[in-house]
Amino acid sequence: MATQPVLSDPAAQAGRWIADYCAHAGAGGDVLCGGDDAPWAAMFAELASLVGDDLGHARERVQRHAADMGTGFRVAGENEERPWPLSPVPLLIDSDEWRGIERGVIQRAGLLETIITDLYGEARLVSQGLVPPSLIAGSQYYLRQLVGLTPPGRHHLHFLAVDLGRGPTGEWRVLADHLRAPVGAGYALENRLAVSRTLGGLQARLNVARHAPFFAAFRDGLAALCRRSDPRIGLLTPGRYNASYAEQAHLARYLGLLLVEGADLAALEDKVYVRTIGGLKRIDALWRRLDPRFLDPLAFDTHSQIGVPGLIDAYAAGNVVLSNAPGVGVLEAPAWHAFLPQLSTRLTGADLSLPNIATWWCGQDRERARVEEDLANLIIAPAFGSGTLGLPDDAPIAGGDLTPVQRDALLADMARRPQDYVGQEIVRLSTMPVVSGHDLVARPFNLRVFAARGADGAWTVLPGGFARIGERPDPRAAVMGEGSWSADVVVHGRQRVDPISLLPAPDSHHVRRNPGTLPSRVADNLFWLGRYLERGEALLAILRVMLGNSIDADGGAALGPDTVGRLVGLVAGAGAAPAPASLARADLRQMARIAMESTGGEWQSVAEINRHARRIGDGSRDRLSADVMRLLDAPFPSHRGMLDRAGSLQRRYAAIAGLSAEHMSRTAAWRFHDLGRRIERAGAIVRATRAFGLPGASLDDLSTLLDLADSQISYRQRYLTGLARVPVVDLVALDPGNPRALAFQVERICEHVAALPVLDDDGMAEPQQAEATELKAIVSIARAAMLDADTLNELERRLGRLSDAVARRYFLQGAEPLRASGLTLA
Repeated sequence: MATQPVLSDPAAQAGRWIADYCAHAGAGGDVLCGGDDAPWAAMFAELASLVGDDLGHARERVQRHAADMGTGFRVAGENEERPWPLSPVPLLIDSDEWRGIERGVIQRAGLLETIITDLYGEARLVSQGLVPPSLIAGSQYYLRQLVGLTPPGRHHLHFLAVDLGRGPTGEWRVLADHLRAPVGAGYALENRLAVSRTLGGLQARLNVARHAPFFAAFRDGLAALCRRSDPRIGLLTPGRYNASYAEQAHLARYLGLLLVEGADLAALEDKVYVRTIGGLKRIDALWRRLDPRFLDPLAFDTHSQIGVPGLIDAYAAGNVVLSNAPGVGVLEAPAWHAFLPQLSTRLTGADLSLPNIATWWCGQDRERARVEEDLANLIIAPAFGSGTLGLPDDAPIAGGDLTPVQRDALLADMARRPQDYVGQEIVRLSTMPVVSGHDLVARPFNLRVFAARGADGAWTVLPGGFARIGERPDPRAAVMGEGSWSADVVVHGRQRVDPISLLPAPDSHHVRRNPGTLPSRVADNLFWLGRYLERGEALLAILRVMLGNSIDADGGAALGPDTVGRLVGLVAGAGAAPAPASLARADLRQMARIAMESTGGEWQSVAEINRHARRIGDGSRDRLSADVMRLLDAPFPSHRGMLDRAGSLQRRYAAIAGLSAEHMSRTAAWRFHDLGRRIERAGAIVRATRAFGLPGASLDDLSTLLDLADSQISYRQRYLTGLARVPVVDLVALDPGNPRALAFQVERICEHVAALPVLDDDGMAEPQQAEATELKAIVSIARAAMLDADTLNELERRLGRLSDAVARRYFLQGAEPLRASGLTLA
């Protein structure tokens, strides 16, 4: 397709896009071509009004909006997140067509609930011969420990996802069910937000159904199952290395849930608590993303390091709701698709309104013979999702794509363990428009739809979900895999849609100043994020001075060897690099290169400090802004000169510090972050003063001390007679008005410690408060002329003791938060 010039008529441009696209895609099986294209024309007109004829710009724009929200995902085996691939062209579905999908999903959810209740209850389906016992026993997700246990609210399923495929003639069929920990609702929400920012007028043009009522219903449904009237609800995550952690963090923020890991929780007397800086706080429901086998090492996998011992006891007692119930994953097995049609007729008296793809389970002789006979025309897949020896990569594959050797291996293993395999019809998917380069191309897609229980227990369906788009034109569902792009799914109709959102309305009168619960793990992360960022900035300052970049030094002359030797001592003492063989410039540059760029963990270089900070940021992304995350995730500078790299990194640190100071609300979370910064900066000032500010310090020493404390300008504005030791030491160490001085840091430390919660109610100072008070007393009575190495050593020891006291009181220390003294349960 030729790129058209930018035109002022968006409707005409939309018509050209549609005509060109349909000429290449053809009408057969495409959602746009061959049907009512008026909604698509409206959508493309909205897009053209924004970007003219430049579809490539539209893609870049929507990708930028997704990146601004921090949307990303991780591929198994990779350490770095990838940007979320979002197409600027949404999938449009008419409300009449959507109602059919909605009815089918609700019917399916009810059927699955009925089956799972029977499997863990009376097991009549097995005793009556409707379900083979091996269909249950063959699943690794069938948890025998839960047989006979009635979940809180008597429902096992609260939230589920269904993958649908649209055939060439427009019919929808179910490709897969997701029950254990359905992924994607957060991505559907983020897709909608990014596309709405790009196509702001689409709501008015097409009356788009909104997502907020669905999420509100789910949240209310969980709350209704809890025993307390004002429950605390958490989203239980496996942690930052999980593939969809970014989605989980976004959902937690949007729904107002507490994002927690297993280490944040403790079970005590059949109740579950979250470990917070204010003691143990009761938690009533958990929307879990954790594999059920790892939930509780006392009930399931004893090797689990990410579960909560005693969680299942609290669940059995009805004191905590788990969504979804452990064990529901047994119904995810593709083998169940061979039985659901007849079970629907038997249990509900109606056929499935959304049929499965035709499936034959090879655990039955007749079905196995059918699969072997028609192997070339079927998809062969693991019956229970994995665990086969006869399939390449243990993944579904078209029988016709097997090599003779692979075919023989498959048939041999199928003869040994036929129950491990299913045969499924080859589904050909409809196509939809996606932007490739600057053109529209047709690609196959499938649709993930979400359903949740509301406060009344009835199912509601998210209007839209999200579409996954195949990378290649091949329309077979089996070869599309997970897809390479995603798209927002817009359900549109003729009736006006009320503007409902979970975000506060502009005229809302509800005011809340309580920032909510702060888990100990998050406080620990933010505290050490502050320390690492400050540590990196201090190390960069030393390196810049050592390499001859002394800011405002008299005449710019090179530093003397004694001063350089002390700088080298600070770098080596910090474990950032080994001491050089000499103070020759080449040796200093080599030391600086190691201190700045070394990776692998041998040295605590700037690169390693950045890695630690990025790791902590990834684990606290629900508490950090997208701008902070972008700065933390930014690649290491590639400037040719080390001084340029050091300067670039220092500016990055300064930007993060500015965002923290100006954009973080003054909550306990901010206090821990700033407390970490102040303790680390105070320690750096103490070490610098001990190295360059003691009696006998040279002019080079004093100038270096001012550089390291970023106080050259302040000193020159105050003193016009040149450098003198006592005024320099006073400014750097003891002046409470200098934001880089030790005294200033100690003042802030005391303020933070005094504002943090205490456990004891006897009115006596806790250890961290006492340490801060004693530290302040030493600094307050100190005089620059009398400040000596012993005093500075004592200050450094006390800063370390204060840090330890804060960690012991507020952060996770094994079972320490369960100690009886001062325990608060709320």
